[in-house]
Amino acid sequence: MTDILRDIGIISRALDSIANIEFKEYDLAKGQYLYLVRIVENPGVIQDRLAEMIKVDRTTAARAIKKLEAKGFIEKRMDNTNKKIKKLFPTEKGQKTFPFIIKEHHYSNEVALKGLTNQEKEQIASLLKRVKENIEDDWNDVKKGKKRTY
Repeated sequence: MTDILRDIGIISRALDSIANIEFKEYDLAKGQYLYLVRIVENPGVIQDRLAEMIKVDRTTAARAIKKLEAKGFIEKRMDNTNKKIKKLFPTEKGQKTFPFIIKEHHYSNEVALKGLTNQEKEQIASLLKRVKENIEDDWNDVKKGKKRTY
């Protein structure tokens, strides 16, 4: 059987590498665009939830958020009811950059799915959703300290 996860990893790294090159002119690097997209789509999201959405640890998310804030793409705002909570919002610069990122995303989707029928596209989407859900369960368990038995 084919090593499906290896192929998924290759696809992911290739698309991430392309995006990092193309987003360099916007001063976005090292996957920062992923964070910006989620913040634009979910204004007011908190850092822990953002890390969970992207499936990275809190330290990695904190570094990316700090860089995006320093570059003026996002801003942190205090929560009105709980001053300990800082919510993340896109700035005007972040909002203006978002459409280009989405255009790149749609283009990459078109390239990746070229030659597939609509039925095949729906099938691969459905199967990948199931794979993602399986991995999310494992990811959550390991993040909570559970050891996997091989």
